Amino acid sequence: MARYSPRMVDTLVFHLAAVACLLPAALLPLTRAIAPLAQSMATVLAAMGPTAWVTLQLSEGWHTGFSATLWVIIAVSSLLFFLVTMYSRHAWRLSPLIMPYLALLGLAATVWAQESSAVLAMHAGQPPVWLVFHILVSVITYGLLTVAAVAALGAALQERALKRKQPTRLTRLLPSVAESERLSVRLLVLSEGVLGLGLISGMVVEYFQTGALLMLDHKTALSLLSFVVIGGLLAAHRWMGVRGRLAARTLLTAYLLLTLAFPGIKFISDVVV
Repeated sequence: MARYSPRMVDTLVFHLAAVACLLPAALLPLTRAIAPLAQSMATVLAAMGPTAWVTLQLSEGWHTGFSATLWVIIAVSSLLFFLVTMYSRHAWRLSPLIMPYLALLGLAATVWAQESSAVLAMHAGQPPVWLVFHILVSVITYGLLTVAAVAALGAALQERALKRKQPTRLTRLLPSVAESERLSVRLLVLSEGVLGLGLISGMVVEYFQTGALLMLDHKTALSLLSFVVIGGLLAAHRWMGVRGRLAARTLLTAYLLLTLAFPGIKFISDVVV
């Protein structure tokens, strides 16, 4: 029989508790009547739970493993979603899409939590400031694009239901097509700017580490391709009026590319290989 140390059991409890914090925000919109205060509190809980777990992990240093990477993504995405709900009064209606997705990522992080990973010390200038800045920018970019992709998916689902004249229980909960598209475009503009900053900071990190300004490895190539796709989509939206399902599919393609560049490569290097 497998033996579990007290530390492993405690870690599992923290994982499951962080996942549980995401569930009220995902389930409350499914009720017939929901008070705005209750939804706000659920969104705060969804942001605070994963963030507290990530903060606890960071007290030991920066964990580079796949599980820790997923939790950073979940924490940043949920925090950014909470901030977006403060800006847009309709954004919380995307909870039935984004919260189950983040909860699934949390379960995946729990499953692979025991995979060994390196820990970077967080003292005496280690890791270097440029590397910390690059990591921070990268996770913010991914969080912004996560919320933008969910908003675009919501718009596509609403548009499909309207064209078929068959609204579903889910589409009745989501924001209108116009509201979702407006939110998605604004987040996409932010994502493009922060991603560009991330690419520049990545070049600086590469220069300090190897002396070369740009190394076209898989992560860099996928990130550049995502940057180009997002830029093209924004240009097409601005000058050609591209929207709806075509815009959603293009955005989801960019999100897939960035997923392959960030957690995807981490999964291959830490779990598969």
